Amino acid sequence: MAGEPFILCDGLVKIYKVANLEVVALQGLDLVIQKGELLGIVGASGSGKSTLMNILGGLDRPSAGRVWVDGNDLLKMSEFDLNRYRRSKVGFVWQQGARNLISYLSALENVKLPITLAGQRMLGKDHQRAEALLESVGLAERRHHRLVEMSGGEQQRVAIAVALANNPSLLLADEPTGEVDTATAAGIFKVFQDLNHEYGLTTIVVSHDQGIARYVNRVVAIRDGKTSTETVRQTVSVTTSKSTSPQISEEKPHEEIYEEVVLLDSAGRLQVPRDYLEHLNIKGRVHLEMVEDGILIRPARSSNLETTAIASPDNLPIPEARGFKGIINRLRSKTRRR
Repeated sequence: MAGEPFILCDGLVKIYKVANLEVVALQGLDLVIQKGELLGIVGASGSGKSTLMNILGGLDRPSAGRVWVDGNDLLKMSEFDLNRYRRSKVGFVWQQGARNLISYLSALENVKLPITLAGQRMLGKDHQRAEALLESVGLAERRHHRLVEMSGGEQQRVAIAVALANNPSLLLADEPTGEVDTATAAGIFKVFQDLNHEYGLTTIVVSHDQGIARYVNRVVAIRDGKTSTETVRQTVSVTTSKSTSPQISEEKPHEEIYEEVVLLDSAGRLQVPRDYLEHLNIKGRVHLEMVEDGILIRPARSSNLETTAIASPDNLPIPEARGFKGIINRLRSKTRRR
């Protein structure tokens, strides 16, 4: 159906059982990804990033919730259908590039192998496709080299080409730059950008690197098994005047603007940034107040009568007096009745 997202996660829950303990890796995660989007996912270790990737790739099943990928309901698929989904729809790139590669084969042979195993070998087209994929990741001249003759960054590029061998509609990369230096990481991110533009391939890249925002359409942060914030990169052109005449102007190079927002899930929950909570000493309970252009969140005052009654609306800052005036008046009424 037109307009449907390519990926939809709705209230996604994943619980692992370890001995007699239950570990909740995902706690009602919501996520929508459009077809052809290049998305970055960041988060601390244990936040649920890899669990989400494994579910989207068909390597694991959620405990509850809904997850749709390219029209496939992954929660209800049989093991046979799930296996076919992994083979035909998904390409994987791991942190260790060699995990996708065979050391004694050349780069070209590594890329040709999954094409041959998928039964797509016919009239030399597997060779042509393998060469085209290596060229798309910038390794056309290194196609006959083996892994021991390549750098870590080059091995990761071969692994990306291997992940594309089955012509997937979804590319998942889990920490693909975790074992390379900054310059090499920038080159690998650029490969994902180029592939996304060339093939319109929906791509999700998990990373600890906050700088990934420079290379993707948007970045979603996961914290405690839920989507927390989202950063969107926008490109704008800046025009300045070179003289006093408004008709003479020069367009400067494009400037990138990053906007971060907090995500609100389908149940109306959001994760307030931790530094905000610590700065305002907000713990446990808050007051919500409707204001002209939004909702105001304030730390809840003590419910102790003596402590609260000391505060007077006349002594409070104007915004707080307006929010707590009714509460304090009610407390005073109770005191007079006693």
